[in-house]
Amino acid sequence: MSLLLARAEVERVLTPELCIAAVEDAFRQHALGNVPEPGILGMHEGAGSFHVKAGFLRVEGKAYFAAKLNANFPANPGRGLPTIQGAVLLSDAEDGAPLAIMDSTSITALRTAAASAVAARHLARRQCDTVLICGCGGQARAQLEALLCVREPRRVLVYDADVERAARFARAFGERAVVALDLAAAARASDIVITCTTASKYFLTRDMIRPGTFVAAVGADNENKQEIEPRLMAQSKVVTDLTEQARKIGDLHHAIDQGAMAVEAVHAQLGEVVAGRKPARQRDEEIIIFDSTGTGLQDVAAAIAAYHGATRQHVGTSWSLI
Repeated sequence: MSLLLARAEVERVLTPELCIAAVEDAFRQHALGNVPEPGILGMHEGAGSFHVKAGFLRVEGKAYFAAKLNANFPANPGRGLPTIQGAVLLSDAEDGAPLAIMDSTSITALRTAAASAVAARHLARRQCDTVLICGCGGQARAQLEALLCVREPRRVLVYDADVERAARFARAFGERAVVALDLAAAARASDIVITCTTASKYFLTRDMIRPGTFVAAVGADNENKQEIEPRLMAQSKVVTDLTEQARKIGDLHHAIDQGAMAVEAVHAQLGEVVAGRKPARQRDEEIIIFDSTGTGLQDVAAAIAAYHGATRQHVGTSWSLI
């Protein structure tokens, strides 16, 4: 029998701490050459797009495969639907048996936030007074909750082009969260900046970022999205989740296309830093950007952790195709 896990069930069994640990280990295993390269397929249709991300991973001696199908339709909120919808299929990679189907929206948010937290753990300065969240949509809360597992900021600034949405997010989060009306001033005041928007044109520029800042650039996950000025990319230490993927669909893609930097200027993939094969932060004044495009490696790691949590806690609905 297999498991069916709805969004609330995934969120119940997959805590930020568990997801961070799973994703960090997956990046480490990839850097050590213990897992194959994850795969990605993207197709656009009308006002939306479909993306498939897939990967293998071995956990506690057992091999797993996961494939995630996400549909991304930016106009959906106006129809009363989520922008992103989809499902993750987790299978036993030793005999092909399907183990679980689970909501992909929760998996995507949690594993993306976990990668940012892993990057912050290794690349951000330990002393963190202020964090800025740019974009208060569905990804923002997961990003902030994961970050708070690895850093303890005194103040959280939240910015969104929709001021009321930023205000709602700040109210929901609590007293530490303050709405920022001036993006440039907020960025200059921050030790960590997380961008999780759907922007198609960069909004974070070099003159907004002070020495020592860590930036997690999360929103650019296809070739038409961009959050970071190419000049800022070129003048920073850049770490990617997967460099080849970021070269095609991340902010790195735009920096290279505009001639601001070459792919050879990328410092490392995150897994190489986690595994100790490349240095992390070397100087307090370094500006470091994590170009996060989202990988099947993260999806399979999060799906495995959710599946194990659900089986331990007897969560989910049993089903069978046979």
